[in-house]
Amino acid sequence: MTAYTPTHVGTVTKYVIVESFEITPADLAVRGYEIAEGAMIKETCFGLVINGKEEEVDRIIAELRKADPDHIFVKDRGFPPGDARRCRANLGGARPGYHGIEHEMTVIPYVSYGLEQIKKRDASAIPHPENPREQPVLAIEKLKKLMEAQES
Repeated sequence: MTAYTPTHVGTVTKYVIVESFEITPADLAVRGYEIAEGAMIKETCFGLVINGKEEEVDRIIAELRKADPDHIFVKDRGFPPGDARRCRANLGGARPGYHGIEHEMTVIPYVSYGLEQIKKRDASAIPHPENPREQPVLAIEKLKKLMEAQES
């Protein structure tokens, strides 16, 4: 096996995944290019891949999420863009992990909807017991039935 020499030592790589009717990956990329100070930004079909010093990447992401916080999600990636061990140009076909993100994109609209609904709730109408342990617990049998119903 050939030795691997890292090219981006001391950096982090994160996905910024967008599922929005208001913002596209291209919109995020343009904004990211405008505010980036040395970070590498790559536009993808689902959002962006950002690589750079951790503080810089976090700053860029915080700014990007302001555009549509309920529809922009962040995920860590273990490899920088173009890494020979994971780049589809070197491996041929979809890179490992692509199909996972493809599946996650089918679930993200539900998460976005839930986040929007939480913001619409009247916080005073939600009961808050003094002792959280007194809240009713979901019986394991009921949980199993719910899970089996989802699999059908």
